[in-house]
Amino acid sequence: MSKKILVLPGDGIGPEIVAQAIKVLQALQRNFGLDVELEHGLVGGSAYDAVGNPLPQETLVLAHESDAILLGAVGGPKWEPLDIALRPEKGLLGLRSELELFANLRPALLYPQLAGASTLRPEVVSGLDIMIVRELTGGIYFGRPRGVRKLETGEREGFNTLVYRESEVERIGRVAFEIARKRDRRVCSVDKANVLECTELWREVMQRVAGEYPDVELNHMYVDNAAMQLVKWPKQFDVMVTTNMFGDILSDAAAMLTGSIGMLPSASLDQDRKGMYEPIHGSAPDIAGKGVANPLATILSVAMMLRYSLEEPEMAERLERAVHQVLNDGLRTPDILSEGMREVGTEQMGDAVTAAIGEAA
Repeated sequence: MSKKILVLPGDGIGPEIVAQAIKVLQALQRNFGLDVELEHGLVGGSAYDAVGNPLPQETLVLAHESDAILLGAVGGPKWEPLDIALRPEKGLLGLRSELELFANLRPALLYPQLAGASTLRPEVVSGLDIMIVRELTGGIYFGRPRGVRKLETGEREGFNTLVYRESEVERIGRVAFEIARKRDRRVCSVDKANVLECTELWREVMQRVAGEYPDVELNHMYVDNAAMQLVKWPKQFDVMVTTNMFGDILSDAAAMLTGSIGMLPSASLDQDRKGMYEPIHGSAPDIAGKGVANPLATILSVAMMLRYSLEEPEMAERLERAVHQVLNDGLRTPDILSEGMREVGTEQMGDAVTAAIGEAA
């Protein structure tokens, strides 16, 4: 039975990089019988411009009906003056919340061909392979009460609430432990339990969940130390699991260890493995329309989609081998360009991966 994929190009470089991912999907359809139907929708700033809402009801309906969602990126300076409820990011947060996409998987994998592109020494990052599991629908981004209020003194005060229920911590913990069982069987839970009562509970629940996985080693780390350790000795980590905000920050830091944020995909999954797939970088409005954006993170997000939601692991591996082949051939977008390599644009990189799919035995 055909699977439905909802395509949401979004803003900035989103349409450019998603176009290359669609080429890849079409090649898999044409050459290897991938049975999918593509539908298109609006989200973010482009949706606001079209209908005055960053998450139109029509898009939400399509999202609920789909088996997977491919997202480009949302946001940009153009929409920053809007009321916060109408900003592009609200469309993204709304999708995560409405679809209950609570588990965000963000791999930080250093391709051997790009060891020299990292800002850290090759011996520190060579062989890097971390999976960051970020809780995505709770925490301070969604907690209430929140807002800005005026005090009796006339001064304004902003406030947000960090809140997690035990059940929310349990379910994201189980995702992390299950993933670790398929890797090196190590989980590092990142919190700030020495200061925040909410993450003291987080640590207690993680310890309890660990009892269900005696074959997986669990350790705990405060977030400030985790940030330092990612730079000092990143290969000590296998699976990291953490809160929404901490995961947002740490995953971007980990991305730069790999040479470019333009290389890393992500998956956001519900309890049934329906997911939304997107590169972890933003909309990069400064390079939008210039044809220089790196589409590989988006293409690799398709590989994650094939593996987790479409149950096509062999096609996922084929696509990942195609990316390896293109890098071996020396093709580089500007963000990962090094001496002796051939600089290509967004479309050329997409074409190269598409051509390599048939050759990736």
